[in-house]
Amino acid sequence: MILTMDIGNTNTVLGLYQDEDLKTHWRISTDRNKTPDEYGMLFKNLFESAGINNDAVNSIIISSVVPPILRILKKTAYRYFDVNPLVVGPGVKTGMNIKTDNPKEVGADRIVNAVAAGHLYDGPLIIVDFGTATTFCAVSARGEYLGGSIAPGIGISAEALFSQSAKLPRIELIEPGKAIGKNTIDGMKSGIVYGFVGQVEYLVKKFKQELSEDAVVIATGGLVSLIAAETDSIDYVEPFLTLKGLKYIADINGMGS
Repeated sequence: MILTMDIGNTNTVLGLYQDEDLKTHWRISTDRNKTPDEYGMLFKNLFESAGINNDAVNSIIISSVVPPILRILKKTAYRYFDVNPLVVGPGVKTGMNIKTDNPKEVGADRIVNAVAAGHLYDGPLIIVDFGTATTFCAVSARGEYLGGSIAPGIGISAEALFSQSAKLPRIELIEPGKAIGKNTIDGMKSGIVYGFVGQVEYLVKKFKQELSEDAVVIATGGLVSLIAAETDSIDYVEPFLTLKGLKYIADINGMGS
């Protein structure tokens, strides 16, 4: 089995593949304070809850935007799975030509998403990832990664509104129902959710003007269902896009499942 790990700033998503089948998956908090042993025991408990033994894992592939956590989880992989993990980065085959000013600065998660989208759909493509940051990536009809844009994510924007405003409460991010809120909480829901819908629609429009009006828009990330339900600008929702990309990269780098 191949264990895929996508280490984000807020959450780490794990997926366990048997051949082409995603057998199970988990979303855990990205905790910089956990030790390799604490992560190891967490993984052991997750595996046991799914009736899987650690020994079933013979390969691990990781994408990470959090270097300190990457170092910790690499140690966990050595100690608890006896595996040297493949880390997506320079020197790892992805099958994608990166046409940015500095390819090394592009986040591994963005490349992995682009690889997965290019494997699943014909380009040109626009990939929207609702993570800690909301990222928009463009892939040409020839399968080249062209670049994109980065905006504050929905969660951190809502948290900033709460933490920097004395009278505004922390709210649950759910569909507002109406744009005109009759109270503070409903007004915040409207501003945040519909505001991000507007951001997506405008940036997709701008991307299509620069890329192609026929570009296919694929969305992923933890809050994708909330935004996708409110707009026609998204063509396909792929909740496990990053895990699929990691599995594809593992395959082309000769990792067995």
